[in-house]
Amino acid sequence: MAEDQIPKSKWEGKTSADLEGSSAGQVWPLLADFCSIHKWFPDIATCYQVDGVPGQPGLIRYCARAPIDNDESTIKWAKEKLLSLDPIQRCLSYEIIESNLGFKSYVAVMQVVPINGGDGSIGCKIEWSFVCDPIEGWGLNDFRSYLDSSLQLMAEKMMEHTLLSTTG
Repeated sequence: MAEDQIPKSKWEGKTSADLEGSSAGQVWPLLADFCSIHKWFPDIATCYQVDGVPGQPGLIRYCARAPIDNDESTIKWAKEKLLSLDPIQRCLSYEIIESNLGFKSYVAVMQVVPINGGDGSIGCKIEWSFVCDPIEGWGLNDFRSYLDSSLQLMAEKMMEHTLLSTTG
């Protein structure tokens, strides 16, 4: 078998974060607004629409971190394409189509799942799964850990937002 025909191993992973007291109906619109991820994701300073129709597959967003030490050459960025958006299942998928972050291929699915505790408490969970080629400069466990910590911070921000919007 020629070397270019040998399948390369893909990285796969999944992480989740619970949002106690926030319903899936409150959290889904925050996640579904594809071009507002900068409001929730800890490292993203800006995110805006580049192409496509808001809320429709094919929408492309540009996301970037803030420059490190005000050096514009250190800006890390990605263009991401919305592949699917399902309001019934509260699920979206997207892929990175271009970036300077070392991604060769990356597809992710994010879903908001309701959880109801036996004690009558309500809440939801965000599940984030991915499949990608190995990323230059990263180990799989480091990448998983980064996504997990980022999702935990996103969940905290979203919980604060939903609690503030219901109390005042």
